[in-house]
Amino acid sequence: MTEHLTPDATAQAAPEGSQPFADLLDANRRFAESFSLAGFDGVAHAGVAIVTCMDSRIDPLGMVGLNPGDAKIFRNPGGRVTDQALEALVLGVHLLNVERVLVVPHTRCAVASNTEQELRSRVAASAGVDATWQRFHVVEDQLAALQRDVRRVTSHPLVPASVRVGGFLYDVDTGLLTHQV
Repeated sequence: MTEHLTPDATAQAAPEGSQPFADLLDANRRFAESFSLAGFDGVAHAGVAIVTCMDSRIDPLGMVGLNPGDAKIFRNPGGRVTDQALEALVLGVHLLNVERVLVVPHTRCAVASNTEQELRSRVAASAGVDATWQRFHVVEDQLAALQRDVRRVTSHPLVPASVRVGGFLYDVDTGLLTHQV
């Protein structure tokens, strides 16, 4: 059973070192005051799934005029259709009302504008340890990768042909989507 704590009890019961999260927990309490998704069924009410990058310049719902509850969102570096993204899409299509899939990488993406070695060097410099073993799955040609990713979804045996799949490029400087595939 989960114990629900009042704001004062939360502060008293907070584990050592939680102070870095105090602003976020305060914001969460304000968010919860007008929380409107209680009892929500969890399906994508607009029938949409979006695979996009983890980049914080992207507002996946806002960029296509949707609201919480309208779409399923899967984010990863580069906005790639990975095995995990495919798993999410299959579940979305069969269990969560997904009928349209947008695959959305973006301009000025770190994994599309750096080499594997450059990213490893930058991470190693930040971490202070060797990072040559870490794979970052750089994207050498965004359009070719986007075409492969869309084809990966459309050719998956558990994604019916009735599901519409599109590849788009999001411009982080204008907020515009361009239909590519």
